[in-house]
Amino acid sequence: MNRGPTCLAAALGCALLGTRGAPAQTIAIVGGTVYPITGPKIERGIVLMRDGRIAAVGASVPVPPEATQIDAVGMWITPGLIHAGTDVAINLTETGAQEATQEGIRSGDINAAFNVAEAIDPHSLTIAPTRMGGVTTVITAPSGGLIAGQAVAVDLIGERIEDMVIASPAAMVIDLGQGGKQAGGGSRAGALLRVRQIFQDAKDYAQRRADYRRAQMQPLAAPAGDLEALQPVLTGQIPVYALADRKSDIESALRLAREYRLKLVIWGGAEAWQAAGDLAAANVPVAIEPFADIPSFNGLGARLDNAARLREAGVTVLIVQRGVGPNDRLVRFAAGNAVSYGMSWEDALKALTVWPAQAFGLDRRYGSLESGKVANVVIWSGDPLELSTRAVKVFIRGSEVPMRSRQTELLDRYRALPPKY
Repeated sequence: MNRGPTCLAAALGCALLGTRGAPAQTIAIVGGTVYPITGPKIERGIVLMRDGRIAAVGASVPVPPEATQIDAVGMWITPGLIHAGTDVAINLTETGAQEATQEGIRSGDINAAFNVAEAIDPHSLTIAPTRMGGVTTVITAPSGGLIAGQAVAVDLIGERIEDMVIASPAAMVIDLGQGGKQAGGGSRAGALLRVRQIFQDAKDYAQRRADYRRAQMQPLAAPAGDLEALQPVLTGQIPVYALADRKSDIESALRLAREYRLKLVIWGGAEAWQAAGDLAAANVPVAIEPFADIPSFNGLGARLDNAARLREAGVTVLIVQRGVGPNDRLVRFAAGNAVSYGMSWEDALKALTVWPAQAFGLDRRYGSLESGKVANVVIWSGDPLELSTRAVKVFIRGSEVPMRSRQTELLDRYRALPPKY
C-alpha cells in the first residue's frame, strides 16, 4: 500500500516526502546502456531528470537545450539501489564496538511504539561510502526484543531528518526466531502466544478506546502507545518485517499472517527454500543474505542457492547484507553471489530495486527508471554486480552527490607519505 507523508513524532512535525531539498535543474544522461528494471534494457539510451524527478527514459528522448548533459557512453545506468534491511548507514550503529553510536535498540521486549527515525544522524560518516556503493535508499530497522519497533525508509541525502525520511513507519519489526523467544519465557511457542495476546488486545483496544480511558477494560498486554502503533499493522497499511530463519519459524510467521490478515515480509530466511511453496502461495517476499551459508541451530539448512531456489518457486526475493560498519555498500556483491549460485542476473537486480520498493509500499515513487518517479539514478562503469565495477556518478532526488568519504580523504592524505626525518 502506498502512503503519503506521515508524522514521525510531534517534535518533528510532518515530513515532506518526494523531492524536498532537490534544486530545480534538468540533467540528461546520454549514451549509456539503461536498465529501467520494469522494461527491456535500452542501448545508447537517455535518462532525463527534471526538478528531482525522472522526466523521460528512452532511446530518442528530446534533450532540452538548457539541460546539463552527462556522457555515459560505455557505462550502465540503473535506479539507485535499495537496501531493504539494515541498522547501519545512518548512525543506528556507526561502530559496533562503541555503545555511544548504537541507537537502534530500546530495552524491553515490546516496543511497537519505538520509531528509529529520530535516531538518524544526517551527518553520519557511514552515509557517504554507502552512497558511493550505489545505495540511495535504505529500510533502517530497530533490533532487540520480541517486537523491536518501527522501521523507516530513508533516502541518503539531506541535512535534516525530515529531509531524509520518505516513509515512517515503513514496517513493524518482530523477531520470531532466536532473538525473540526470551520474551516468551525462553520458548518460541511462548513468544508466539505473547504476540497473539498483544495483537488481540490491540484489536480490542481499537474498538474500545473510550472504555480504556475510563479504565473499564481488563489489563492489556501492552501499553496504549504500543497498541496504537500496531493499528497500521492490523489494517495492512504496513508490513510485519518478521525475523525468521528456521523453516518452523517461517511457518509460524505465515500462520500468524493468516490469522490476523497481516502483510508479511520475512527477514533472514536461512531455511526459506524449504518453505518456498508456502511462501509463494501466500505471496510473501523474503529478504535473504546470500552470504549466509554457515549452518547454525537457528538455521541448519542454510545454503548458498537459497535465492535461486526461492525464485524457482516464484517467491519474491530481496537482497540484504547486515553487519557492523558501512556494509550496505556490499549489498550488490551479495546479489552477485546469489547470481553465481543460480539466481538470474535480472532477478538479482530487481531484488535491489523494484522488489524492495513493492514490499514496503514505495513502488509508485521508487525502484525503477520511469517517468514521474524520484530521480535516484546511478551511472556504473560496468555490471553493478561485479566486484571490479564502481559507481561513477550517483544522483539522489536529481542531485548529484559527491563521491567523497572519510575513506577517500584518508587515502588522499596518506597517498604520499612525508619524508622520514
